[in-house]
Amino acid sequence: MTFTRRHVLGLGAALAGASMFRGVPALAQGEPIKVGVLHSLSGTMAISETTLKDVMLMLIEAQNAKGGLLGRPLEAVVVDPASDWPLFAEKARELITGGCAATFGCWTSVSRKSVLPVYEELNSILFYPVQYEGEESSRNVFYTGAAPNQQAIPAVDYLMEVEGVERWVLEGTDYVYPRTTNKILEAYLLSKGVAPEDIRVNYTPFSHSDWQTIVSGIKSFGSEGKRTAVVSTINGDANVPFYRELANQGVSAIDIPVVAFSVGEEELAGIDTGPLVGHLAAWNYFMSVDTPENRAFIEQWHAFTGNTDRVTNDPMEAHYIGFNMWLKAVEKAGTTDPDAVIDAMVGVAVPNLTGGYAAMMPNHHITKPVLVGEIQDDGQFAVVWETAGLVPGDAWSDHLEGSKDLMSDWQAPMNCGNFNVVTGQCGGA
Repeated sequence: MTFTRRHVLGLGAALAGASMFRGVPALAQGEPIKVGVLHSLSGTMAISETTLKDVMLMLIEAQNAKGGLLGRPLEAVVVDPASDWPLFAEKARELITGGCAATFGCWTSVSRKSVLPVYEELNSILFYPVQYEGEESSRNVFYTGAAPNQQAIPAVDYLMEVEGVERWVLEGTDYVYPRTTNKILEAYLLSKGVAPEDIRVNYTPFSHSDWQTIVSGIKSFGSEGKRTAVVSTINGDANVPFYRELANQGVSAIDIPVVAFSVGEEELAGIDTGPLVGHLAAWNYFMSVDTPENRAFIEQWHAFTGNTDRVTNDPMEAHYIGFNMWLKAVEKAGTTDPDAVIDAMVGVAVPNLTGGYAAMMPNHHITKPVLVGEIQDDGQFAVVWETAGLVPGDAWSDHLEGSKDLMSDWQAPMNCGNFNVVTGQCGGA
């Protein structure tokens, strides 16, 4: 099922109308409302996460210029878990016990898995802004990045239906997101009639740098008579030498297209993209999207950073959406109390940057358009395909045993993240 823009626009318009007559915000006074910013500013993920810290500072500064929240200023509390997954849990605890009303953070799923028990134990709120593998739903987490049905599955459909791909290389970093996403993709490809011998899966460690043998193997796999593509769930700075090796060995998008789920404008900023023109990425936002909302966001970003060369990307939009949803939910609840805000979040809708609205669903995932973009020689993406409507994120996959019978709904009376529709039990029992 997809939500059309009309459905969500209607909800968003109603909410927007209700907020038109609040008047000019008073100058923020009193004790600041602390907002946690939990992103790696060092280590392998700094290439991706530093920008997310910066965009949160921009959003908080802009909100304070409008009068803050509930008449109080917002105060960013920034910590650096340094791409060290256990340290994420330690830093999350510091933020919550230090009084942060909500946290915006994490990139890798292993970092999210690390902090999840902390947010549940201390009953606080995390906004997670990056695409992930699904198979999870927490009352304390709001997932503003894409679920697999909002990125990986549509990207594979595009490659099969538009590019005629029959053979698949699933190339990923060795941790939970690529392994679970590839498990879903393998099940999906087999259900579509792809032969097991036409699927090759490979994993490498974080920060892997020696891609010569692997890229040679991809070339060999793709030279056996069937149209072949690489589906990349490689994360972090390992992408830079991977793309360089593709260029070194002359792997063009015409021969073997690569579609990436973790490479955006920020990651391409450090690469000569000339030899990579035509390779693909699937996201829910690209900097090149031409809408008034996006033009205003880019202008705000360049003014904040003082650098017109700084690019924008999909996880930045996810933070933009999540932050604005949190503001609305707090205003709706009239408090930053976590229970009241969590209850107020479902149904909140805010503009996205591609011309529609993002709505928070009962499973704590949001509605998104799905875009496929081609790398251009200036490091930007040209959108070549887009879903007709907004796609609601699925917490559980329709393609995995043990998952396809589960649903999530954090509203009363269900209040369950893994309700089994066959047994009628919460918890999968």
